Amino acid sequence: MSSIPGKLAGKVALISGGASGCGAAAASLFAKEGATVAIIDRNLEMAQTLAAEIRDEGGAASAYYADVSKKAEVNEAVAAIHARYGDADILFNHAGTLIVKPFLEILESEWDWLMGVNVKSMFLMTQAVLPQMLRKGKGSIVCTSSISAVCATPGEVLYDATKGACHMFARAIAIEYRDRGIRCNAVAPGFIRTPHGIKELEDLQAMGVDVSEEAIVQQQGRLCEPAEVAKAALFLASDDASFVNGTHLFVDNGFSAL
Repeated sequence: MSSIPGKLAGKVALISGGASGCGAAAASLFAKEGATVAIIDRNLEMAQTLAAEIRDEGGAASAYYADVSKKAEVNEAVAAIHARYGDADILFNHAGTLIVKPFLEILESEWDWLMGVNVKSMFLMTQAVLPQMLRKGKGSIVCTSSISAVCATPGEVLYDATKGACHMFARAIAIEYRDRGIRCNAVAPGFIRTPHGIKELEDLQAMGVDVSEEAIVQQQGRLCEPAEVAKAALFLASDDASFVNGTHLFVDNGFSAL
């Protein structure tokens, strides 16, 4: 790690779903920028491996298990992090997944599950962490949304609905707590080169949706890289974005502008 103070020097950052993909990229980047990073994930082994790699590079990081759609597990993890590091400065609500399926084939249990992972998790994590920020009178919350919040795709009615909820969640938190020093924004990537993102493309292709390389080039030029999402999240989390609140930062190379 660099000896030059980073953008997040001295800050405590919690990242849900931080063990892989864009969450892992953010965990590594936040640590390089000086944050003490707490990685929360259902895959504890992967989270521990990443935390160890960050420490080996001179950063500060630790791993915690939680299914962030479950209140008791969220509260237990957040309490353990607080006991170790004190009040949080940054919360990156990144945990999420998707279901690609024809609308009429979606089961009620699938609807409840994805809403739990993608939407309820933000509610639970923010409720657990926000009081710490309010004690400090300052904090930054970043939520991972998607172009799917505004650009509908066949086979993704459920996923699109969860990301639309994410958009408004970030805006509403920002408005309710702006005057108490809290910022809340959403980062909204396009199609991403992660295992999660590649599976999405494969599932859409299986449904006959054109997400070929040619289609991706037309929509956004190329696939988005995890590091590019992490850098956008860093901006929103940092004091560089001190007057950015309630916004949606699209990381999609113009997809949402078409």
